[in-house]
Amino acid sequence: MRILGINALFHDPAAALVVDGRTVAAAEEERFSRRKHGKRPLPFSAWELPEQSARWCLEQAGLGPADLDAVTYSFDPALARPARDMGLDDPWDPLRLEYARRAPEFLAEALPGLDPARVVFVPHHVAHAASAGPASPHPDSAVLVLDGRGEAASHLAGRYRDGKLDILAAQALPDSLGLVYEELTAHLGFLRSSDEYKVMALASYGTPHHLARLREDIRPTGHGGFRAHGVDWAALAPSRAEDEPWTRDHADLAASAQAVLEEVLLELVHWLHREAGGDALTMAGGVALNCVANSVIAARGPYRHVWVQPAAGDAGTALGGALHLAAQESTPEPVPGADLGRGWSDDELRAWLERAAIPHEKPDDIAETVAEELARDGVVAWFQGRSEYGPRALGHRSLLAHPGRAGNLERLNHVKGREEFRPVAPMVLADRAAELFSRGPIPSPYMLFVHDVAPEWRERIPAVVHVDGTARIQTVDERREPLVARMLRGFERRTGLPVVVNTSLNTAGRPMVDDPRDALECFGSAPVDLLAIGPYAVRRRRVFG
Repeated sequence: MRILGINALFHDPAAALVVDGRTVAAAEEERFSRRKHGKRPLPFSAWELPEQSARWCLEQAGLGPADLDAVTYSFDPALARPARDMGLDDPWDPLRLEYARRAPEFLAEALPGLDPARVVFVPHHVAHAASAGPASPHPDSAVLVLDGRGEAASHLAGRYRDGKLDILAAQALPDSLGLVYEELTAHLGFLRSSDEYKVMALASYGTPHHLARLREDIRPTGHGGFRAHGVDWAALAPSRAEDEPWTRDHADLAASAQAVLEEVLLELVHWLHREAGGDALTMAGGVALNCVANSVIAARGPYRHVWVQPAAGDAGTALGGALHLAAQESTPEPVPGADLGRGWSDDELRAWLERAAIPHEKPDDIAETVAEELARDGVVAWFQGRSEYGPRALGHRSLLAHPGRAGNLERLNHVKGREEFRPVAPMVLADRAAELFSRGPIPSPYMLFVHDVAPEWRERIPAVVHVDGTARIQTVDERREPLVARMLRGFERRTGLPVVVNTSLNTAGRPMVDDPRDALECFGSAPVDLLAIGPYAVRRRRVFG
C-alpha cells in the first residue's frame, strides 16, 4: 500500500511516504521553500500545501500521484467546532476550516493525476500519536500527545496494542499547555509557534518565583485532563519587545512556566500509566520537543522507556497520518532514524562544486580532515548523507566545533546570529556517553533529553555545558553513523575529548541547510573555516584568500 502523508493546515507543512508499512521518505516544506517553518500558522495560509516536499517524496520512490493508494491529511474538519464555541479568539477560523474541507481538491490540483477521492482525513492528534507509537521501537506502548490545538482538543492520551490505538483521554479546548506556552513566548518577545525552545533555554537562567500563582491557572484536574488557560502574564512580568534585552524578571517567568509545565506533564504521565500500564511511553506533539520536561518524565515518571518522535511538531503528523492508515492493513515498521530527507551522491556533490567554481579537495578520509580542523579550533560545516526530518541537527546538517574552548558557545551564537543564552549540544559516541553524562536516557540519538554533565567533565567541555550544569546530548551509534563515529574518534585521539560541539547548520531565522546550494550559501555568508560536503573539503582560506 502506497500512502503519502500531508501536513498543511497550521504550520510546519511536510510530506511523508510510506510504502507497504515502510517509511521511504519524509521532509519539511521549509527545506525546499527556504521559509522558516514553511509558513506562519494563520488561517490565510491554511491553503498552502507542501507541494515541493510531496513531489520529492514521490520521486524518491519512482511514483506518480496516480500510483498512490491514499493520501492522508492530518486534520479532520468533521471533528472541528467553531472557535468561539471552544473559547478561542480566532475570528478567521472558519476560513481555515473551509480550506481543510476542500483539501482533497487542492491536493488534486497540486499533484496532477491524484484522485481527490483517495484523500483521507486523519484526526490531528491521532496523526501525532501514530508518528510516535507505530514509529517507535516499542510496538506496544502508552502514547501521550500535547500541542497547541487540533480540531477541538489539545491533548490525547492512549495506548497502542498490536498497532491499534485506544484513546483513553483528550483535553478539550480552550485548555492547552501548548497555547499557554505560545502565549508566554509572545509575551517574552519571541515569535509564537516558532521560538518556544528559546523560552525553555531562558528558563535555566531564572528562579520559579511565580510557581504558586501559575498553579491557579495551569494544573491537572484528574482523569487525565488539565486546566491551562487565562494566565495574566503581564501581572507577573512586563512584556518584552523583540529588540529589548531580557531581564531577570523575564527569566524568572520562563522558569516558573517551565516548572508548572513539568508538574502537569508528570501527573498526566502517572495517570496514563495507571490506566494503560506497560513499560514504554511514546510521545509527540509540539510540547514533546521540550527536552527539559522530557527528562523529568524519564527520570521521575513510571516508565522504563520513553521515546519521543524526532519530528514531534506538526511536521511529524505527515508521517503519522500515513502510518495510521498503513496500520489498518498491517503493523508498520519502526522508523529507522531521522535521516529521511534529501541526499546526493559523491558525483552529484562534485558537480555542484565544479559548477560553482569552488576550490575543493578530496582527502583520503573526510572524517580525519574534519577532526584535525576541529582540534585546531576551526568551525566546520558538516553536510553528509540524507537530511534530518524534524528540527534537530543530528550529524547530517551540522555546525561542529571544539567543546574545550568556553568561548566557542559565544562564537557559534555569533556565527548563527542568535541570542547569547542559547546552548549548543555535545555529540558523543553512545558507548562513551555514560562516562560524561547522567540523569537521562542513554542512548539519546535525537537530542530530545537533557543530561547532567559529570562534575569532572564540566571544565573540560565548557562550551556544551548549560548554565544549570546540563547538556542536551546526541549519542551516536557507530553502526548507523560510521562516518560521524570516525570523526569523533579522530578528534579524541588529537585532544583527549570524546565530545564535539554540534548545532544546526543554519543562521538565525533560516531553515536548516538542506541541499548543496544551501550549504555553499551558508558557508559563504558565515565565518566557517571548513565545509565538509560529502567526501570533499572546502577551505575558507582557499575560497576567500
